[in-house]
Amino acid sequence: MPKVGMPAIRKPQLINATMEAINSAGLQKASVAMISGYAGVSPAIINHYFGGKNGLLEATMRFVLRQLADGVQSRLQETDKNDVVGRIKAIVGGNFDPRQLDSKVVKTWLAFWSQAMHDEQLYRLQRANEKRLLSHLVYELKRVLPREQAIFVAQGIAALIDGIWLRGALTPTGINSDLAQKLIGDYLRLQLPEEILSRY
Repeated sequence: MPKVGMPAIRKPQLINATMEAINSAGLQKASVAMISGYAGVSPAIINHYFGGKNGLLEATMRFVLRQLADGVQSRLQETDKNDVVGRIKAIVGGNFDPRQLDSKVVKTWLAFWSQAMHDEQLYRLQRANEKRLLSHLVYELKRVLPREQAIFVAQGIAALIDGIWLRGALTPTGINSDLAQKLIGDYLRLQLPEEILSRY
């Protein structure tokens, strides 16, 4: 986490510079010097406020995860509270929000996933994000399915989100948001009883 006193104008600048550097050179080659060059600041600022590249990656991912949470919440707020299927689709749609599909954000996600296996702080962020997604899905699914089945279906949806995301991120054309949501919607229709689907 950045230290108290980090100028508000500098933090977004450095976060964007981190994503730009990862996008152009990959995490390993995105040095503090390169990131500071993109941001137009001294490398000493990054080391002082973030403790180096890993701290800056953590701050960057916290920003990306806040954007993800905001995308999900805004869609849920626009969806009828009684429309369970619509709300699940809103959660899925938030994970394929255009802001999340920007090339530099996608590459930052890939860097984050790879580093999370080796960095305790990043791993905790990943686990928190995973739990938040499952919690949202299970909450909605429990309204129409028994608890154990709701957990099972939620895990299936989460696995599809991650798998489609990873597959799309590694293809030249990128992640196809519409196709991803159709595939997951099809899975959901297979898992929900017909009488539930007929309500919506």
